[in-house]
Amino acid sequence: MFDKILIANRGEIACRVIKTARKMGIKTVAIYSDADKQALHVQMADEAVHIGPPPANQSYIVIDKVMDAIRQTGAQAVHPGYGFLSENSKFAEALEAEGVAFVGPPKGAIEAMGDKITSKKIAQEAEVSTVPGYMGLIEDADEAVKISNEIGYPVMIKASAGGGGKGMRIAWNDQEAREGFQSSKNEAANSFGDDRIFIEKFVTQPRHIEIQVLCDAHGNGIYLNERECSIQRRNQKVVEEAPSPFLDPETRKAMGEQSVALAKAVGYTSAGTVEFIVDGDKNFYFLEMNTRLQVEHPVTELITGVDLVEQMIRVANGEPLTITQDDVQINGWAIENRLYAEDPYRGFLPSIGRLTRYRPPAELSGGLLLENDKWQGDAPAGDGFAVRNDTGVYEGGEISMYYDPMIAKLCTWAPSRDEAIEAMRNALDGFEVEGIGHNLPFLSAVMDHEKFISGEMTTAFIEEEYPEGFAGVTLGEDGLKRIAAAAAAMNRVAEIRRTRVSGRLDNHERRVGTEWVVTLQGEAFEASIDADHDGSTVTFADGTSLRVEGAWTPGDSLARMTVDGAPLVLKVDKITHGFRIRSRGADLKVLVRSPRQAELAKLMPEKLPPDTSKMLLCPMPGLVVKIDVEEGQEVQEGQALCTIEAMKMENILRAEKKGVVSKINAAAGDSLAVDEVIMEFE
Repeated sequence: MFDKILIANRGEIACRVIKTARKMGIKTVAIYSDADKQALHVQMADEAVHIGPPPANQSYIVIDKVMDAIRQTGAQAVHPGYGFLSENSKFAEALEAEGVAFVGPPKGAIEAMGDKITSKKIAQEAEVSTVPGYMGLIEDADEAVKISNEIGYPVMIKASAGGGGKGMRIAWNDQEAREGFQSSKNEAANSFGDDRIFIEKFVTQPRHIEIQVLCDAHGNGIYLNERECSIQRRNQKVVEEAPSPFLDPETRKAMGEQSVALAKAVGYTSAGTVEFIVDGDKNFYFLEMNTRLQVEHPVTELITGVDLVEQMIRVANGEPLTITQDDVQINGWAIENRLYAEDPYRGFLPSIGRLTRYRPPAELSGGLLLENDKWQGDAPAGDGFAVRNDTGVYEGGEISMYYDPMIAKLCTWAPSRDEAIEAMRNALDGFEVEGIGHNLPFLSAVMDHEKFISGEMTTAFIEEEYPEGFAGVTLGEDGLKRIAAAAAAMNRVAEIRRTRVSGRLDNHERRVGTEWVVTLQGEAFEASIDADHDGSTVTFADGTSLRVEGAWTPGDSLARMTVDGAPLVLKVDKITHGFRIRSRGADLKVLVRSPRQAELAKLMPEKLPPDTSKMLLCPMPGLVVKIDVEEGQEVQEGQALCTIEAMKMENILRAEKKGVVSKINAAAGDSLAVDEVIMEFE
């Protein structure tokens, strides 16, 4: 076995590989850019080598710099993670020439299946059903428009060397095809150093289901069942689960066997993933093969008990698989939610900055707290549930504009899908992230959405269910009453503390009122509190009563309560006359006032926000790629105004209505902060 492995990556996947290597007794080497000097993967590794400036095309994807790090440290093998150099055949070739093992497939398999155009041709030759498209290279935007018309809109414009949603656009007309071609080409060049583009038919109402395969160099190959990845935004997966709630055993077997046959046809070794589009009749169509470890691999590990990273390392060491197809079972259900540094209230635009608070829920296995990462390679135990959080950040660390916005992958396992969803809801409620915009509220909303709960979702789920974007969660009356009761009980505890601090005499608790008005989400609830040693009974004006118990004390940012015996986890911040409370995707200003205070509050004028209707504000921190208009120019609704780049994604800002540009405050190359004024209108 290898003594030392270099991880040619960063962030959570580098940390993930280090954990398994440590378990196997293998030393690890991290590489890092200037932006990652204090990163978690650097701290976790046994050694670390600096490889250059922050941009990936000047550090992480420069093969010569990675090779220098290998020579400096004497690493015998390299795990590439995903993204960066993971599907770069030239990198695999350089390692082979150096006599260093690549923890991944052979160069030939990467070339055959890692390139989307080539892989589709091979699949067609092998009589695998594929989505209609143009397999040749596309030279310019005019040709892209012509091909799109021949295929028929809508079409998917994709980077040949792409992945993770980078270099992908859906076009519904000629204008979108033209713009999408250029943006995809730019993103592909920046992310992968390869700007080749192809176009295929975009299949509406599809499900995205993929098969995990594992092959060795001795002719053995197995599939480890499927993952459902249909909930996507901008073609980037957000929620994954294993198994799929849609497949039956017969379809699973057919997809799995076809995937293994395809892998064997190209001499594939290591872990890989074959992706399919599946329609409502369970017909499946080959999309592509990812010749690397997938971001969502933890859900497969949780239902099969197989540590995929360990298997990749053993295969790279020349060992045969010790697992047969008959050994692969489905144990329970696992769900993964990707936590992104993206602000859902601003159209999911990237958010950067310092993590002033980062407190993930405790990792659990079988309902028991993990010790020494024992979840790896072991199926969750007993009845209970499991919580796993793969991350590459820490409290006080910084989210950089140079890399992907993923902060963590939160996973839950339970014996059934319903139980796994409930475990995920509670884990999300207990996940504290402050300092940046993030998508935790949106993930909570998805976990409570009827379509997700029923399993009847497609890749158009987010587009269809949130057509105007995400504006937060509106709770029903039962949910509001539960939070109102908890807030009233917490306010009583805070008032007792306040009276003690103020130095009042006598029995402090008797001086705290029992009648309160709790206002949240535009509704006011009159509440009466009857407290005892174990908790409080909160009675509302309509006669309903809720029993509240919990150990919250003023200053705690997390309140773990029970309301009528059911758990309720709240993120809590103190504000004047109440709390800011976040739970189940809702972000609430909860005011707890005496009846007299509530009466007077109705007379106070409402403070209105400033008028920014005649300004184009920068929606996220980023770099101005280009300005598309000039001062004095008349613009139409939907017209492109400028392009902002952040976290390797280009975002085109468009006019919301007809107007005339009166002033432009930014130019190409400028770095802008959130809400900085880009241009003004008459």
